[in-house]
Amino acid sequence: MTDTHHVVVVEDDEVTRAKLAGYLEAAGHRVTEAMDGRVMRGILERDPADVILLDINLPGEDGLDITRQIRNRSNVGIILVTGRTDEVDRIVGLEVGADDYVTKPFNPRELLARVKALLRRVDLGASAERPVKRFAGFLFDLRTRRLQSPDGERIALTRAEFELLSTFVARPGTVLNRDRLLSQITHRSRDPSDRTVDVLVRRLRQKIEVDPKMPEIIVTAHGEGYIFAVEIEAY
Repeated sequence: MTDTHHVVVVEDDEVTRAKLAGYLEAAGHRVTEAMDGRVMRGILERDPADVILLDINLPGEDGLDITRQIRNRSNVGIILVTGRTDEVDRIVGLEVGADDYVTKPFNPRELLARVKALLRRVDLGASAERPVKRFAGFLFDLRTRRLQSPDGERIALTRAEFELLSTFVARPGTVLNRDRLLSQITHRSRDPSDRTVDVLVRRLRQKIEVDPKMPEIIVTAHGEGYIFAVEIEAY
């Protein structure tokens, strides 16, 4: 099997890093290893990645801070690899821009499935031929994943945010429950404690609502899910 996708594994523990790289290489991916954020940045300058597997607990520089820095300038796929079991850490990871996370000790099949799902979404976002949409003064180009504000400023979106907004735009005025929304984002079944959708909705509201605390675009349907409550026009 051949695959041109480039995956960068950022992990300070040599044994864990080697295992991660081995799983990915066996699945046909091209893998580069980094022991910390400094090495990772040097790699990305020379050879941009499609997906980064990033350990949260790195020496000298927290993986959450690295995620925030990457997301401010790139839409590369980011999967956090963490030994932390606190749900707050996972939520914070998604809030700062990670697309997904896996918890140590990880199941190799689950890890590969999540990498595959994220890469599939990477390819879909890069190649989909769809028209530009207008809503509430925003321009949303689904081909380039570009969102432009009514003032003409570009608004950066993570891949997960793009997928969620794409789902809303495709079904305006429809109540979408969390299970359905989650299936478009993570391609995995919903866990009762999974707050991914709520976190992403909150992040999108911060970017597109005049008052995120009183949303008019993404409206909560209490006990049911969310509604994209504005009209969509082809542009």
